[in-house]
Amino acid sequence: MSTSDTTTDHDTIRKWVEDRGGRPAVVKATEDNGKGGGLLRIDFREKDEALDEIEWDEFFRIFDENNLAFLYQDKTKDGKESRFSKFVERDKG
Repeated sequence: MSTSDTTTDHDTIRKWVEDRGGRPAVVKATEDNGKGGGLLRIDFREKDEALDEIEWDEFFRIFDENNLAFLYQDKTKDGKESRFSKFVERDKG
């Protein structure tokens, strides 16, 4: 069975992403969307022309300003390393 976790811890997020060869990025078409920097993405592939790679400091500024949490999975149900993740709204509690 595969499980997922949610975190707002910057070190946990950065380690998970870098362990999988990912890079912080924003969607180019949303960089000036009025919400503080654009839609965040993790880019795991060769350079995607639709994404702009950004520094971790900028990534976490946008992450915190938009009240996001990071939902991620460490392993797939068959035990392989997972790259599944998405950004979700933080709990209000």
